[in-house]
Amino acid sequence: MTLANVISDLAPTGKIRAAINFGNPVLALKDSVTEQPRGVSVDLSRELSARLGVPVEFVTYSAAGKVVDAVTANEWDVAYVAIDPIRGAGIFQTPPYVVIEGAYLVANSSPICTNDEVDHEGIRVAVGKGSAYDLFLTRELKRASIVRAPSSPATVEMMVQQKLEVAAGVRQQLESDARRLSGLRVLDGRFMVINQAMATPKGRNAGGEYLHDFVQEMKASGFVAEALRRNGIEGAAVAPMKGW
Repeated sequence: MTLANVISDLAPTGKIRAAINFGNPVLALKDSVTEQPRGVSVDLSRELSARLGVPVEFVTYSAAGKVVDAVTANEWDVAYVAIDPIRGAGIFQTPPYVVIEGAYLVANSSPICTNDEVDHEGIRVAVGKGSAYDLFLTRELKRASIVRAPSSPATVEMMVQQKLEVAAGVRQQLESDARRLSGLRVLDGRFMVINQAMATPKGRNAGGEYLHDFVQEMKASGFVAEALRRNGIEGAAVAPMKGW
């Protein structure tokens, strides 16, 4: 693996096109003042750009599913997505850099009190189309049905409007929605752990190998932890080094 090969893989157009997903507030947000993207995925993209000595261009998306779909259109070189076997079919994924929780939200009046009570006949679960929760719950739910919102940020609004029983998503997003909208509560615990990784299209072997080592170094050095702190992200944890 040479630096030239890495740059050819990760910046084939002369710049790193980094896919930034605004659908997950743990990873990226639009700054309220500058309207520019900020967050841990943005910070990692800028650090990668500095190390390779090439500029970075942010390609923004409203949902993780749209990021994954865009790989076939060659719209990005580096992305930030949850590790999932279906997504892994078309993209190389690094070890995780951040671990976040998938949680359920219900109405205050709902009889549902635990995660185990969700998977029952007649329960409709709202999820963002193509999100990690969509992929996971599609495999795991046996009796409840899934109703897909256009994006993860639209999930709770759709749940409320259509009077669905449950919404599933990032705990931080659901807790924010529960504070913003009245009559909602987030269930204790989690129904899944989401391992967020960097990604590049399959076939870019030198780039994939470089990203693997890059992510591990960013965790070990404290860069990821500092990026989470700087961007005010609570509830997410730096992924462990071992096991990957």
